[in-house]
Amino acid sequence: MNLLRTIPVCNSSRAPLKLIKEVDVLGSTNAAATIAVQDIAVARKFYEDKLGLELSGTEGETVRAYRSGSSTILVYESRFAGTNKATAATWLVGDALEAIVRALTAKGVVFEHYDLPETTRQGDAHVSGKTRVAWFKDPDGNILSIVNG
Repeated sequence: MNLLRTIPVCNSSRAPLKLIKEVDVLGSTNAAATIAVQDIAVARKFYEDKLGLELSGTEGETVRAYRSGSSTILVYESRFAGTNKATAATWLVGDALEAIVRALTAKGVVFEHYDLPETTRQGDAHVSGKTRVAWFKDPDGNILSIVNG
């Protein structure tokens, strides 16, 4: 992946236009969700068996990388696991949201219900306009979501 691009630059009103290389900082680079867990063995069962993520690599015995579509979910042991009170990762699932909620519920995943402004709930899905989202937690309390976007 080439993160350098050539851009024209003019130093002053009289100076000729010259080309320089600029780093495309992060705009065209893939990102990964990084999720802290207390026990990697418990996390493995949840992320692999319940969510169906495919292991793509490990680093030692306390870090596991999972492939999810073209994204990466990095799960690692940390004493700070479960302290995040916001959504840690979101999957864009389109029209499959309800089917995925049913499949995860059948595997024992419990969905969270929140009172949010301008939002109603239809089953486990929170609805605001055209957006439908369902939140659930991993065994460490990390908040995860699926959205129809």
